[in-house]
Amino acid sequence: MPSMPSFGKAPRQRPYSRQTVAKSSRLRDANVTQTVCPYCAVGCGQLAYTKAEQLIDIEGDERNPINEGTLCPKGANAFQLAVNPHRVTEVLYRAPYSDRWERKSMDWAIEQIAARVKRARDADFAACDTKGQRLNSVRRIGSLGGATIDNEENYLLKKLFGGGLGIVGVENQARI
Repeated sequence: MPSMPSFGKAPRQRPYSRQTVAKSSRLRDANVTQTVCPYCAVGCGQLAYTKAEQLIDIEGDERNPINEGTLCPKGANAFQLAVNPHRVTEVLYRAPYSDRWERKSMDWAIEQIAARVKRARDADFAACDTKGQRLNSVRRIGSLGGATIDNEENYLLKKLFGGGLGIVGVENQARI
């Protein structure tokens, strides 16, 4: 396998960062997987450490020529994205005209969202304009993507919302 270009820099001799060495007792005998940060399209390299199929740490990959081991604040907290014990697992719902919040399951919320999207699409769907030109569009619904969505997922969302549902307003946080 050819070595990666160093772009005028001396190749790194240490296979692990200083932070990894400090954590070595916890990371000893862990499986290391090279991966890419999920937050944007830059492609920063990360090392994911697992033991017994459990994620135990994520850090920047010093051997990656894009980020050379550094990570932005989002990438540096990618571990919490995966294993945070405070991760939201249910939704709070306040019924119309109610003054209290109710805890509901994610499945209930997804069913509600699907029903409301269908109702809004059916009410606003335009098959053709006044000249008879085919539109197949909906202007009542919009989609705003987030920073943790990669290019491939953005492509699929655009196909789903634009092509599948006919939604005109499809945007992403990365462009705003």
